[in-house]
Amino acid sequence: MRILVTAGPTREYIDDVRYISNASSGRMGYAIVSAIVQAGHEAVLVSGPVSLPAPLDCEFHAVESTEQMMQTCRELFPACDGVIAAAAVCDYQPKSRVKGKISKTGDGIFLEMIETDDVLAALGQCKEHRWIVGFALEAQNERENALQKLRRKNCNWIVLNRPEAIAAENNSVELLDETGHTVAHWEGPKSQIAGDLVTWIVDQVD
Repeated sequence: MRILVTAGPTREYIDDVRYISNASSGRMGYAIVSAIVQAGHEAVLVSGPVSLPAPLDCEFHAVESTEQMMQTCRELFPACDGVIAAAAVCDYQPKSRVKGKISKTGDGIFLEMIETDDVLAALGQCKEHRWIVGFALEAQNERENALQKLRRKNCNWIVLNRPEAIAAENNSVELLDETGHTVAHWEGPKSQIAGDLVTWIVDQVD
């Protein structure tokens, strides 16, 4: 199979030097890419800015903004069999970007924010015969919110994890199907979870 993977954060700039982002390390997505390659499949990685080196033996696309991730994924997805969307995409961006650098004046500033494009939902709209695995990072009403995300974005399965997963070496996740049932539960190093997830997906769709 040829599998698209998204990983890492995106950045939305306030001015030319300051941006809004999150603490995603990209470890989960990069571990998934390594597991795909080790399983004998082809991995296509679209990654936001992280400190990790690009994985070996994969097709690598570096992006920065949510818009760039959206455009790149839309171009690549039609030639793939499925996607594992592990990226922590920014949900909001400043309504307007200031040219140059905002100077300190002693007063506060106010930012008007608007929603970014929804990368996973866009892929869900053009899914056709392909399969989609999403990630849901939830802190309240975890299972309910994850299931709503799965259905709203037309995923086949969704990985539920929690805020403590961000930038951590280990994780604990549940894999939910379209009925809301937990079809798998894994915990341990992210590399181990990635291998278990890829094995499970291949068993289901290969």
